[in-house]
Amino acid sequence: MSRSARIALARPIRRLFDYQVPAHLKLQAGQRVQVPFGRQILTGLVVQPDAQAPDQITLKPITAALEDWPALPPETLQLLTWAATYYQHPLGECLFMALPPALRRGRPAQRRQESWWQANPRGQAELSPNARRQRSLLNWLQSHAGAHSSAEIIAAGFTRAQLNGLRDKGLIEETSQDRMAPRKADELKTLPPLSPAQLIALKEIPTPEQGFSAALLYGITGSGKTEIYLHYLKNHLQDKQQALVLVPEINLTPQTVARFRTYLGNRIAVWHSSLNDSERLDTWLRVRQGEPVLVIGTRSAVMLPFTNLATIVVDEEHDSSYKQGEGFRYSGRDLAVYRASLNQCPVVLGSATPSLESLHNARTGKYSLIRLEERAGSAVPPEIRLLDVRSRPLEGGLSTPAIQAIRDCLAAGKQALVFVNRRGYAPVMMCFDCGHMIECPRCDTRLTYHRRDRAMRCHHCDFQAAATDQCPKCKSEAFKPVGQGTERTEDVLGQAFPETPVVRVDRDSTQRKGSIQAIINKVASGEPCILVGTQMLAKGHDFPNVTLVVVVNADGGLFSVDFRAPEQMIQTLLQVSGRAGRGVVPGRVLIQTCHSDHPMMSSMSKGNYLPLADQLLQEREASLFPPFRAMAMVRAEAPSMADSLAFLDAAKTQVTEPAIEVWGPLPAVMARRADRHRAQLVLVCHSRSRLNRALGQLCESLDSQRQSKSLRWQVDVDPVETS
Repeated sequence: MSRSARIALARPIRRLFDYQVPAHLKLQAGQRVQVPFGRQILTGLVVQPDAQAPDQITLKPITAALEDWPALPPETLQLLTWAATYYQHPLGECLFMALPPALRRGRPAQRRQESWWQANPRGQAELSPNARRQRSLLNWLQSHAGAHSSAEIIAAGFTRAQLNGLRDKGLIEETSQDRMAPRKADELKTLPPLSPAQLIALKEIPTPEQGFSAALLYGITGSGKTEIYLHYLKNHLQDKQQALVLVPEINLTPQTVARFRTYLGNRIAVWHSSLNDSERLDTWLRVRQGEPVLVIGTRSAVMLPFTNLATIVVDEEHDSSYKQGEGFRYSGRDLAVYRASLNQCPVVLGSATPSLESLHNARTGKYSLIRLEERAGSAVPPEIRLLDVRSRPLEGGLSTPAIQAIRDCLAAGKQALVFVNRRGYAPVMMCFDCGHMIECPRCDTRLTYHRRDRAMRCHHCDFQAAATDQCPKCKSEAFKPVGQGTERTEDVLGQAFPETPVVRVDRDSTQRKGSIQAIINKVASGEPCILVGTQMLAKGHDFPNVTLVVVVNADGGLFSVDFRAPEQMIQTLLQVSGRAGRGVVPGRVLIQTCHSDHPMMSSMSKGNYLPLADQLLQEREASLFPPFRAMAMVRAEAPSMADSLAFLDAAKTQVTEPAIEVWGPLPAVMARRADRHRAQLVLVCHSRSRLNRALGQLCESLDSQRQSKSLRWQVDVDPVETS
């Protein structure tokens, strides 16, 4: 009797595919295979190696097994199978998310080798007088004892061709070894001592020997949470064990990696989307082969194939970047907690502004709460002052008291940070004669003016048009930018402080690889400067010489239709405020607002997050919003709003579970984006398991129905953005 196996393919289809197993193949769950699919040969992953063959159907045979070992070990396979069910996403696409791009395409799972070079003491060849660069390289290698990597030599100003030339003459020797050679223990720095408050917090964190537990480390900004992570991992991670540290943004990774490597050496591995295919494959293989690595990565690192995971740390656990926005809409933080339960290891969630979900779990006993409410060293929390800008003249969004505060800060030899949560020069170009404003032709939004490039851009669909000095409607010259973005604030500050560097930090200024690191290095020098930036500056950066933070406009989240907006606004304001006064000199924060009398703003100005969070939790409980009820959204988009609403109306009739409350369907707040009309259906229920079952039945039903090819729909479980 022929054997069959059930294979997952990277296709947006909620089913697996049966194939015949050739007699010579012995398969394991999680193994990579090649299979015929139509006219193609695709890479697949074995889910069930011994499946029941369907009756009276001739199956195509598996072409080949790419390895004789499973790419996804059992625990990783279990994690992703659960995630596919919980987030209602096709299993095949979920499983392939755990593979680096090279392995998804069928590339061999082979480790890249690094070349190491050293002078050959037995070399006898003579260099010609014209080979000056080769002679310089040989002298460099002779003066630097030991072997050196190609990357190190190239960084010193030499080339691979010069290395090859000396090797061919027998003057230097080349050896190969794994890219990440372990750093010697005597090269590692000693960890800085912890304060008494940090030591108390460290002792409260569960150790790997205690098995699974989740701890929420609430530490105010500047309290030294990273030092606690370092001591915890140094003290409790055994030589053969693996660990995972999640960070929310790629831009935080270089700074975090540098600190961790200083104390833990090349045991550190890195995982994020800006690595090239070979770098990602190297890290993936180190993890899969059981090397005792400590991985620092963004949200997708939680799906790496760990085989001996001892602990997980999720830094800035509140950050919305942990939630995938398209396709497989998983939460890296929540998967980390579930993965820790599978591995029976501790997970530490750290934040100065914990999410209401995590805080609720701590209040109800699911997580332990560890409080760290002192800044490290002699630093003290900054003074936060609300600056009411009603009826005040503004220049580039800045009031006169704010500009004077920046002047005083620079005069004292310190650095200032100006937070503007909008990139570009101005959010609107408006004609002051006819009132015309340029809108995106593909979205329900206006184009942002970028003066540097003389361009009008949509930040939602990337539409771009040339900027003009005349109103395109009435040809008036009174066509001016309205509002402020980072570019405009940068220009205003550059004119006000011509002798001081103004450094802009946003997605436009940090597109090049290494640009954010160059900015961090410049600020770390301590020389007086003004930082102007978006939320990228609010996330975990440590700038000891920044003593003043100015928030240009703090009112954005007060009146949003999104129930999460007040929480996110407070988190952002307190996080960016926390960049001030992390050194010896106390910090000041000026928050410009038109609603200084708003209760939330006045409470926030006291700088104490937990009372505010408890107040928001009470409001959520009264309104029966998450975390007090489970929520999911069914989103649809089509060429017309009528098609989107009609699809969701039909979907609504198929939700028959009485315990589930259904809202909508309604158009999204931005109803048209990239010429697609978007609508949504909201489902809430007190029982998460009932909601999950109903979603599974709904997805199965919708999949079985014939839908228009122009209509797309998806399910978003535990949505972060509901507007």
